[in-house]
Amino acid sequence: MTAPEKPLRADAARNRERILAAAEEVFAARGLEATLDDIAAHAGLGVGTVYRRFENREALVDALFEERLRDVAALAARAREEADSWQGLRRLLESLGEVVARDQGLFEVLIGRPGGREEVRETMLPIVTAVFERAQADGHLRADAAPTDFPMLLRMLGGIAEASREVRPDVWRRYLELLLDGLRAERSDVTSFTVPPLVPAEIDSINEAGRTSRR
Repeated sequence: MTAPEKPLRADAARNRERILAAAEEVFAARGLEATLDDIAAHAGLGVGTVYRRFENREALVDALFEERLRDVAALAARAREEADSWQGLRRLLESLGEVVARDQGLFEVLIGRPGGREEVRETMLPIVTAVFERAQADGHLRADAAPTDFPMLLRMLGGIAEASREVRPDVWRRYLELLLDGLRAERSDVTSFTVPPLVPAEIDSINEAGRTSRR
């Protein structure tokens, strides 16, 4: 029989919460490539303190994102409850687009962090399937769209958000509107853009940021 885990001392519990809060901010801004040293520095703690609470980065990622993935699943499930099935699909893409646009680490988890893909897929695929099938049954979503297209659609939105975050953090919404028009089974007109296009100087800034990050 496994002995129950001893509760953490008050100072140890405070350090754990401090580490998780720092990790949330660092992973959101920099993605999962951030190191435990980066997180320790952001938390104002020694790296040894971080290793006492989490044996490696994978353990920290698991602890941080377990609850957040449940929140994302609940967000997606609300899209399934929309009275209008097309609005449900739109809400699914828009709400998860907002998540990945503001949190690079969570984006990487959702699109398939090594070791975490099955858990995410098992949680999200039934919800996405229900949203897709309902929209198809109502004649709104093109019949050849598959629920397994969804992670790639999310990857597209997240990639745009990542590239443009420092220049135009809202521009991913413009491309969401393009995606939705492409997914429609029927339409009498095109969706009006709510976000203006990038101007050449903004495109140059995005390209330059991409080149800098690869150096």
